[in-house]
Amino acid sequence: MATIKERAYAGERLFGTMVCLFDVPDIARMLQVCGFDFFVLDMEHGYCDDSRIAAMLLVAKMAGIPAIVRAARPQREIIMKYMEMGAAGILLPNTETIEDARKLVEFSKYAPQGNRGVALLKAHAGYDAGSAVPYMEKANQETILMVQIESPTGVHNIDEILSVDGIDCAFIGPNDLSQTYGIMGQFENPMLHEAIETVIASAKRCGKFCGIHIGGVERVKHWMENGMNFNLFGADTVFMMNAARDAVKQLKD
Repeated sequence: MATIKERAYAGERLFGTMVCLFDVPDIARMLQVCGFDFFVLDMEHGYCDDSRIAAMLLVAKMAGIPAIVRAARPQREIIMKYMEMGAAGILLPNTETIEDARKLVEFSKYAPQGNRGVALLKAHAGYDAGSAVPYMEKANQETILMVQIESPTGVHNIDEILSVDGIDCAFIGPNDLSQTYGIMGQFENPMLHEAIETVIASAKRCGKFCGIHIGGVERVKHWMENGMNFNLFGADTVFMMNAARDAVKQLKD
């Protein structure tokens, strides 16, 4: 069976969501039952503690739904910790330079591609990695590394960023990207569209895949039809509050 990374490189349209607040480990299984292909655990804006993250990643692995962690910054101890817990990959927010991308690869991938510390009797290997070298090669092949482009600097440097071996996906954060362009929340603004299209074109040139996290089914469909195939829609808090709000409205009307 193809891995999600292989499916993404093949151009399959894949959908995930963001888990920001609800750190119940079973949420991984719930998202898998709902039909999501993957999810991103947000540890940039979220504040789950490590034991809950570890449990969530374990349930995700058992349920067969890849869980990618959005790490706060490209720091060895932070990234390696999530990889050791069993994350399927890392999303690095506000990636602006080739140096940022190189650090992400260095801390996430084993040698010779990177310099990830070797500790194989851990959750990421199911406490049974077997022979070290084949396991490390397989882990390097399957780990998904995503750079989140959220500024004009990131857009300007996108070709250099995506030239880094080991980076798989260019990912757009439209809130911060629109904010840094001075057009906060103007998702139909031509300036924002031009920036996103620049990233899509670069991903295509570099042989990488790309995606976006944006509200509204029609907006997701628009960017999917324009070359993005690894997209996020909604979040745990959004789904819960929208459903609750609709129910309360119906009861009170």
